[in-house]
Order: sequence, then structure tokens, then C-alpha cells
Amino acid sequence: MSSMGSRDELDPVWDDMNRTLGQLFMMGFEGTTVTPQIRKLIQEHHLGSILLSAKNLQSAEQCAKLVLELQQCAYDSGHPVPLLIAIDQENGGVNTLFDEIYIRQYPSAMGLAATGSRDLAFEVAKATGEEIAACGVNLMMGPCLDVLTNVRNQPLGVRTTGDDPQEVSSYGVAFMKGYKEAGLATMGKHFPSYGSLEFLGSALDVPTITESLESLSLNALIPFRNAIQEGLDAMMVGGCAMSSAGLNVMHACLSEQVVHDLLRNDLKFRGVVISDCLEMEALSHNIGVGGGTVMAINAGCDIVLLCRSYVHQQQALEGFRLGVENAMITKERLRVSLKRTLTLKSKCTSWDKALNPPGIDLLSRLQPSHTQLSTKAYNSSITVVRDKNRLLPLANIMEPEDELLLLTPLVKPLAASAAARALTEHASTGSPEPLMWERSSSVMSGERVFRELGRSLARQRSGRVLHTSYTANGVRPQHENLINRASAIIIVTADANRNLYQHGFTKHVSMICNMQYNSGGEKREKPVIVVAVSSPYDFAMDQTIGTYICTYDFTETALNSLVKVLYGEFAPAGSLPGTISQSQKLSQSKQHWLVEAFNEERDANALDILIKSVSESSSPGVHSELHSATSHSFLIRNPEVHEAHFVVRNSSTQALYGFCTTYFFKATGTGVIGSIFVDPSRRKLSIGHSLHNRAIRTLLQSDGIKRFQLGSRLPSIFLGIPTGHGGERKRLRSWFANLGWNTALSRVVCSMVARNMSTWAPPDGMAKSLQSAGADFDLVYGWEYAGPVLDHIKTNNRQGLAEVYKMALADPSACGIIRAKRAEDGAIVGTVVLYNMQSQMAEFVPGMKDSGELAGGISSPVISPSVGEYSTLLQGLILLGMRQIKQQGCNVCILDYGFSPRQMDGDGSFDGLSALGFSTLHNFEEVSCDAATWTMVPPS
Repeated sequence: MSSMGSRDELDPVWDDMNRTLGQLFMMGFEGTTVTPQIRKLIQEHHLGSILLSAKNLQSAEQCAKLVLELQQCAYDSGHPVPLLIAIDQENGGVNTLFDEIYIRQYPSAMGLAATGSRDLAFEVAKATGEEIAACGVNLMMGPCLDVLTNVRNQPLGVRTTGDDPQEVSSYGVAFMKGYKEAGLATMGKHFPSYGSLEFLGSALDVPTITESLESLSLNALIPFRNAIQEGLDAMMVGGCAMSSAGLNVMHACLSEQVVHDLLRNDLKFRGVVISDCLEMEALSHNIGVGGGTVMAINAGCDIVLLCRSYVHQQQALEGFRLGVENAMITKERLRVSLKRTLTLKSKCTSWDKALNPPGIDLLSRLQPSHTQLSTKAYNSSITVVRDKNRLLPLANIMEPEDELLLLTPLVKPLAASAAARALTEHASTGSPEPLMWERSSSVMSGERVFRELGRSLARQRSGRVLHTSYTANGVRPQHENLINRASAIIIVTADANRNLYQHGFTKHVSMICNMQYNSGGEKREKPVIVVAVSSPYDFAMDQTIGTYICTYDFTETALNSLVKVLYGEFAPAGSLPGTISQSQKLSQSKQHWLVEAFNEERDANALDILIKSVSESSSPGVHSELHSATSHSFLIRNPEVHEAHFVVRNSSTQALYGFCTTYFFKATGTGVIGSIFVDPSRRKLSIGHSLHNRAIRTLLQSDGIKRFQLGSRLPSIFLGIPTGHGGERKRLRSWFANLGWNTALSRVVCSMVARNMSTWAPPDGMAKSLQSAGADFDLVYGWEYAGPVLDHIKTNNRQGLAEVYKMALADPSACGIIRAKRAEDGAIVGTVVLYNMQSQMAEFVPGMKDSGELAGGISSPVISPSVGEYSTLLQGLILLGMRQIKQQGCNVCILDYGFSPRQMDGDGSFDGLSALGFSTLHNFEEVSCDAATWTMVPPS
């Protein structure tokens, strides 16, 4: 059957729009035989590409049979061209097709990089390609072209060839050429690089690339660029988010900026672009599969991937059709993608090839040479990073009858490994067999993942090999007994940087062994060998681990090569890939987070959740001022105050990771950072730093800015740096000092509370002492009293005061002003605001709600600087306020917005207020500085 006419013209068969749409999908299914669902997709929806997973494949023979049946179904249904049949066969721990007899195990990508041989990498890729091609597969979902720049948080691990972009590039091209030599089409992944992803949240969170495009271009994009120049057939664009300056992408594969601009235009890629699986929960949850399909095609993807859900696959097909019918996708756009897809298929398949796979006959002929290649590759990859005390081979340090202890972590076996199958079979039989390998008697319990390693170690020595597992419970008495008993210890780790219990356990055992003494009381270190069986980064830079070996995966073949190294059967020649031999790569990555303006409609619910999370997770007393706050508590909506608030958020889930508020008080020229807080589970990732820098940049642009202040009296959630308890004050002061604030010049302010107002009475003699103040006190309501009151408070230039008073004067039903007037001339010398829980002001004072009782508030005392009896006047104003609050039936009185610290002690207490029954609710440190001298501090 023909598929294309001339080079530029499509065969008329493709005028059938349903045929065209089918070619632009790749789908998977559940089952080891052709299911009714996948048959319907091929027959009725003209599905053009299929991705097989480990759940579909049981053996090489079954794989070949299944693929042939799928192709026959397509042929019988009148497909003009064969199906693309794709699998992931990266080797190491990621193999879709496993068969102990016919499919060989080869090292992971990083393991091959450790051999130092591009030729060997090419040969392994070619051999891998030949094996899967024999089963009818024609598209390799590889090579992996990611540069590993974030090793601590990175689950890709050994699937990449390392952290050096040129090295990743050269091995990636070698793999690609090997696959092509075997007749497969190739697909690079995971564009624009998964090597620096941050995994920061729930299943609904999308991993995020926080590097800028400029940074990516100088590093992570190099392997993709070079592979494209060398003839890469297809590219998978990841479903990750991208968040950096000028770039906010929810899912890369749905972004025209990523697919069309970056991949097509900048990198000049002309091959097939395949989307990441649109069934990912974050995408289907936030966008929907139907809409996501239209977005992917319009972004520039040629083939949309849906891994297994028949419901989602139907939604995608329906969304695609609707997109075409509604002219959201043009027919010309479809023809471009169809041409690319047909060109790819013409390179790797034909009906003659698809309906006549070589199968087991070819695999049988390949088996001997491929077995030799597997052994050679593994033996060449094992890396002895250090052996300071020459513990290798084990015969150097152990007598024949000595006991050897093997300590292994409890980890899941690799999905495509004999250990996984043995474990499943063992569980199904209910066998109680414990693990201890020796030539004779007793047994000890252990775990089964590394059973073959223990057996291999035991086969080659007459002494016992004791084997037990370790967990997050640390070193137990059983471990200590075995350590004392053994003459040497081997500790296995598997991604200790992401499973920190392994790191702690290994260091603890190492310490125990360093403190051993012989019978004569002399110190005698017990030999310890640490083997990293996945990521080599576990202890690459830790010189206290004297003997350190890396295998790069824990397949049976890898561990067989490890045993040979331990017993000296060959000299290991592997070396650490990339730059980790030369420099420390485990430092915490600093990131520049995308900071967005707070959008109340979009972010209010998420902010309420963030507030709750921060409040609940803090140590006692720290951030408790947030307990009753809501998103509304930060929005004052005052025309005389310009407020601008910022968030760092997950654009897919809408969750907020951080929040910062700024207020510019025009009357005083003061720019205020009123709050800044970060999701407790995402601290120390530079989110707060990014928010702070954005806040300062925004305030610097305010017309008339004179000074900056940390802490706001309107709203009064944070009056300054929350000092909390214990080391929290020191930590927060240090954090803000590092950002440029002179915390040495801070001043203590606080909010206070008086409880049990129903039984409260003023101290004896206080009322009489007020008479000596030479002032008359009264309580007024409403705007008609505004003139003299507002003139009075101008004597104090603190931010927020005028706004508080204006709010109170405009709300006479819920607020009043207590005035102190000089007896001789009636001039106002002191004022304070009185308000209740129905007032607008109460919304900005979370402490009003915290008590759970009827509460009243006293706010913003202002005493004229010309008054000598400052403390007496202050006491008088607050005393009268408390009387009013008690008369209203309130049982709690909140004194908020702080007050002049003229007569406060260093700890924020004030004797005159303590005597009135107040205790400190929250302590803060208010910090101010001149805006003209501010220096921006870059993230470090």
C-alpha cells in the first residue's frame, strides 16, 4: 500500500481525516495479548503508534507474537503504513522487555559512561537495538540526553551519563548511532532536560525546571542540539513545568514557546516531536486530556502520547476531533505532522519488515556474542573510587574461615529483574526461608532483594557470609552483634542521597568499625567496604569512607561483576563519569523562582491553605499570629495605600509555595514588607529570597519612596520580624541581615492581650493618678471629629497610623477615638483607636478571633511629643479603652499595632501596661532603612 506520493504531496488516502488523526497518536494498553480496546483503537480510530510497557511483555517470544498480532490487525484494517511500536529499553534498571534466555542485561547509561569507551557504548546500544528489533519493535524511546545538574534531588540518576554536557552529548550520540545501526528509529528525551528538576510536592505537582533558557542553552541543551545535528529521528518533550525569569510554562510539551520556538526554531529540529504522556495526573487534573491534546498539537507536537487509560484515550481522540471541527487546529497543521510521522516510519519499517519479524531464530544466533558483550561492559564499568587501606581483594584482609557480613537496604527490586520475579514467586509460595549463605549450619533472617549477591559471595569462600538488611530504624542490637562477630563488613547503598537513612546507617557502622579494639586493648579498625549500587554520588566525596565501589545498577549481572572485583578475579577499570571526580557536586542548588503578582480570584483559596500550613507546622509561638488569618487579612483596599503582593506557585495545581505582601504608604513615603512566608515543606530552596527581591524591586519603583520597613501596622499580622522562641529569632534575624537589612538597628514592638475582662478592674490609685496628667479624656465617633484628630497624629510619622484613624473615623458604628485634651487650651495631646469585632479593622488583626471569645481592640496610641507625662497619658488612654471594652461585654482586649517603644524594656514588656493586666501576645522586631541607600543582594 502506498503512503506518500511525491516528496511534498500526500497520497490521496490521507484525505480521510480520521486516518490522519490516528497517525498522530501513540497509545498503550493493559494486557499481554491484543485487547478489545487496543483492537478498536487500531481498527476504528486508525491508531498509528503503540507504546509497550513491562506490563505488556512477558518474554521475547511473547513480545514478538504480540507485536506481530498488532501489526497484522493494522494491516487487515487497511492501514496504509505499519504501526510504530515503541519501548523503553535503557538497560540498567529501566528495561521494558526482560527475558533471561534471549534478552541480555547491559549497564545503565552512567555505567557505560564509567567504562570511558564510546565504542563500547555504541556496541551495547546496537546489541540492545538488535534484540528488540528481532521482536518487531521499531522505535527506541531513547537515548536519554539529560545532563545531571541536580544530583541530590534527582530520580533520573544513572539513567543519564553524567553531569558534563559534552560527555552526555558524546555518549548520547553513540547510543543513537547504535540504535540506528540496528534499524531502529531513535527518540531523544527528556527535552528540554530533566537533569535539574525539582520534585517539590504531591502527585498533582509537576516537577519544575527552574533554570533560565540562557542557562539551559549553555549546558543542558548541548546534548539535544548535537543529537539533532547527528540525525535524531524524534524528540520527546517532557511534561514538566518551567519557571524562571520570563518563562512560566505549566507543561513543556503543551508550550509553543518550548516546542515551536525553542526546539523547532532555535535548535532547528525537523523530526517528529512526541509529547509526554497526557495522562499524568497533574495535566489531566488541571487541563483535561481533550484540551491538553489540542494544546500539544498547537504547541508543535506531532504525536500525542497516552500510556494506558482507555477513557483518557477516548477523551483525547474526541478533543482532537473537536479541535479540528472548531478550526482550533488547521488541516495544514495536521498535514505537516503527518508528513513528519510518515517520513519517520519509512526509515524504520515497512509492511514486509513488520509482518516478518526475525524473532527467536535471530535472538538465538545473537545470544553468545551478546552475552560476552554484557560481561565485558559490566566488568569495564565497576569503579573502585577509593581503596585507601588496600582492602581489595578480600583475600588481603580475611582468613579463609573468617565471617563476612553483608548489610543491604530494604529496597524494591528492579522491575525487570530475576530478583523481582523470584520475590513474587517466593511470596506466592509462602516460603518462610530466611537468608544466610554459607556452606554449613545456622541461618539468620534478612531480606531477599540482594539474595544473589549473598549467594555469589558465599560460593567462593569457605567462611560464612552473614547477610541482614537495614532500614530507617538505624543500627539495631542485631547489627552490632553481627559487626562484632564479622571480620569484614560490606555495606550496600542504593541512592543514599534520596534515602537519607542509608547515609546515616553507613556512617554509623563506619564509626563503630573505626573504634574496634583487639584483645590486647589496641585500636584495630575493622575493614568496611561501601558499595553504591545505583547513584555513584552516595559517598563520592566523603573521604571518611576509605573503600568505596560503584556498580551503577543492581541487576544480577552487575552484582556478579562486583563479586569478581571483591575476590580479585579482574582489576576494575571504571571511573566516575562527568566532573564528580574533580569537584563537590552535592551542594544545595540555588534557584531563581518565578515570582508572580498575587491574583485574588486565582490565589485566595491556595493562600488560605498555605496560611494554615505555615501556622500548624511552626514551633510553638512561631507564626502563631497566623492562626486566625485568612487571605482577606492581608488586603486592606485603601486608596491611600498602594499594595502589591506576590506569590511563588505551582501553575498546574494552583498551590502556593510562598507569599509576600508589600504596602506603600504614600503619606509617609514608607514602603513596607508586611509579611513573607514559605510552605514549610519547601523551605531552603530560595523561594523566600526570590519573593523578597521582587518585593524590594517593586517598592523601589514607588514614586516618593523614602524608606523601607520590615513589619506593618496595617494590617498587623506581622509587626516586624517574628522573634518566636529559641533559635528562631536568631535564624530570622540572620536571614534578613543576609538580605541587606540592618537588624542591629531593629526596635522591639509587640501586640498584647488582656484576658478575663469580665472580672477586670483597674489597679488601685491609677484613676487618681490620671487626674495629675492635666488632661481631659473623651470618646468621639465619626468623621466630624476628623480634622483635629488627623492633625494630631501627624506629629508621629509611623506608617499606617493615618490610615488606621481614617478607617476608624469612617466606621462610627464599630469604632471610636478616645482623646486626651490639654485642660488649659483643649488641644489634643493623645489619641487611641477603639474598635470591636464588627469593625473592618478587626479583619486585619487575627488575634481578635484567636481568643474564641467576644473581644475588643485598642489600636495605634499617639502621644504628642511635647507632653512630659508620656506614660501616664498612655496608661490613661488604654485604661479608658479597657473600661469601654468591658462595658460592651467583651472578655478579651487586644492591644495591636504596637506602640512607641519609648518606655519599653528590651523584651518588649511595659510595666505600665502589665499593671493594667496585659501580657505579650506576639513579639516582633521592626527594622527600617533609607530607601536611597538600599543595595540589592543577589541570591547566593
